[in-house]
Amino acid sequence: MRKKTFAAAALLAAASFTLSACGSDDAGKSPVSVVGETGPAKAGTVLDQPFKKPDLVLTDTHGKKYDLRAETKGHPTLIYFGYTHCPDICPTTMSNIAVAKKSLPQAEQNDLRVVFVTTDPARDTPAELGKWLKGIDPQFIGLTGDFAAVKAGARSVGIAIEPTKKDKNGKLVSVHGTQVVAFSPKTNAGYVLYGESTTVDDYTKDLPKIVKGETP
Repeated sequence: MRKKTFAAAALLAAASFTLSACGSDDAGKSPVSVVGETGPAKAGTVLDQPFKKPDLVLTDTHGKKYDLRAETKGHPTLIYFGYTHCPDICPTTMSNIAVAKKSLPQAEQNDLRVVFVTTDPARDTPAELGKWLKGIDPQFIGLTGDFAAVKAGARSVGIAIEPTKKDKNGKLVSVHGTQVVAFSPKTNAGYVLYGESTTVDDYTKDLPKIVKGETP
């Protein structure tokens, strides 16, 4: 865990500027993902000005309305914005969290909320999200809904996203930040930020403190 802290406002501004491309060179149907990264590349960054939890009411994988703030209040929560057609970073990030989560006692696993909010709601229907997440961890929560609402929610925690579109080669491109934001069960504030290079070992080390609302 990095000891240095960063202001949420600075990270919010940086999210709009630092974009990099990632994805597959496959000429098949796999879409290309364009992603953004802020803050340090490894492990977590403790924020000296925590984020408020996004005020989002979306649709879960069962087709029911899900009020993010209400449903996760008092629970340790990890939130990630991505999409199921992503060829690399999204599934890797979620899988890393899933593996690390298994190291927690069962009660803490049940208490932890891992929320995946799609940045590609046109394709990520509740059924598609449910099928994809079931293969990673059945306890993970998938949310879809109005893109404008998702974009505003992501922006509120310093994550930039753009609508899915076709590039000049006709491939679908999604622009989204790749950060995972950890929210405290004590304050419900997002106080730790993880980048795309965070490993299973990093999450395994930090989750025992995250679930208690402590600083890793």
